[in-house]
Amino acid sequence: MGRPPLPAAPGHRRPVLVMGDRLSDCSLYVAPRAGLADPAACPWRLVAGVADGVTAFATSHDTLYLVSHRDAPRSRVLAVPLAVPDLSRARVVVPAGERAVETVRVVGDRLLVRDLDGGVSRVRHVLLSGGEPADLPLPVDGAILEWTTHPERPEALLLVAGWTDAPRLYRYDGQSLQDTGPAPRSPVDFGDVQARTLHVPARDGTPIPLTVIHHKDLELDGDNPAVLTGEGSYGIIDLPWFRPEMLAWYERGGVYAVAHLRGGGAYGREWHEAGRGERKEATITDFIDCAEHLIALGYTRPGRLAGEGVSAGGIPTGGALVRRPELWAAMVMHVPTVNATRTEFTESGPVNVPEFGSVTTEEGLRDLLIIDAYLRVHDGVPYPAVLLTTGLRDARVPPWQPAKLAARLQAATDPGRPVLLRVEEHGGHGAGSTRDQEHALLADVLAFVLHASDGS
Repeated sequence: MGRPPLPAAPGHRRPVLVMGDRLSDCSLYVAPRAGLADPAACPWRLVAGVADGVTAFATSHDTLYLVSHRDAPRSRVLAVPLAVPDLSRARVVVPAGERAVETVRVVGDRLLVRDLDGGVSRVRHVLLSGGEPADLPLPVDGAILEWTTHPERPEALLLVAGWTDAPRLYRYDGQSLQDTGPAPRSPVDFGDVQARTLHVPARDGTPIPLTVIHHKDLELDGDNPAVLTGEGSYGIIDLPWFRPEMLAWYERGGVYAVAHLRGGGAYGREWHEAGRGERKEATITDFIDCAEHLIALGYTRPGRLAGEGVSAGGIPTGGALVRRPELWAAMVMHVPTVNATRTEFTESGPVNVPEFGSVTTEEGLRDLLIIDAYLRVHDGVPYPAVLLTTGLRDARVPPWQPAKLAARLQAATDPGRPVLLRVEEHGGHGAGSTRDQEHALLADVLAFVLHASDGS
């Protein structure tokens, strides 16, 4: 998909044309501004092709700054002169490291670099003239929800939030961040709630980031109700987001944990590729390993632990349900992908083939059979309580998928353990739900989890 030329900032003599989309690498072309007068004859010059792995860029005067994952699994920042855009002679501005470089912005005489570090946003800044990148401390250990710059002003605005911190707007002046003040303070006090990130050793030795949120006075006695959630697909990042409606859960002694699974984007493209296609089962085993870690540390126990997943989060939750049913008091799956071998035949199914594989090839079918929860349900197994949700207008994961798993589980397991299908008559895949619908769903989910957690 092509995009029109981006307008060059004042003083920039060469606009940049982007060819690509937000889900793929892009090609970049530059041309003299004067050449735009005759589009048919405009001498566009290729700077970077798809093979160069460029995912983001910024311009300053006559320099183009590129984020590229070519020869750098977690990406790096390169600089090339627009007048002679030879990528083979690019200067490395920010070398590859442990963090995944996400995007860049030019602010005055500095370059702002936004990183991903295990599902948390980090920021560095570096002089355009050169030097070592320096960390720019954020006011909270959280996420940059939005950031914006202006080509004629040496400043940036960053909207920052955390698991226990409501969004606040901060101004960057080239040196540090200052609270701008206009965002209203949240009336919900999270002062007694804390979030921390653990690193769980997966069965292959890879450290998996696991964020755990709970009341500061929580006792690690193994008797706390807990919800473990995760998705791990499409490179999606489970960034911190403030949910004031969860305060009642924490005040009741509940634990909420977010597993930053392989297949997601916690460390950029490398993390995505590590849980994609033939490596997709790692997403499931990571989820199980995180559950076992929570139990081992005393946050909860099998009789009080629930899993939760949304959409493609049905793969780790469904996979954990059928592989380790004894770990869970309950499993909650929202609009879930649970019948992977049939997904590509749905309306939106073909776009999932690059992520999960296709039944039209031997290796693709083998990979899909591994992650298909429906096909791995067995009669007589004591599965935990299960709540599946769907919307009758869901065009992405059609209602028959969760309905099919609900029926199979009801037939296979002890009728004393409920298997419920919650249907929103006017609902879709979740986006666009009203606040009342969201709150009603959360109340149902937490009530279901508490009831299943030893009936407390």
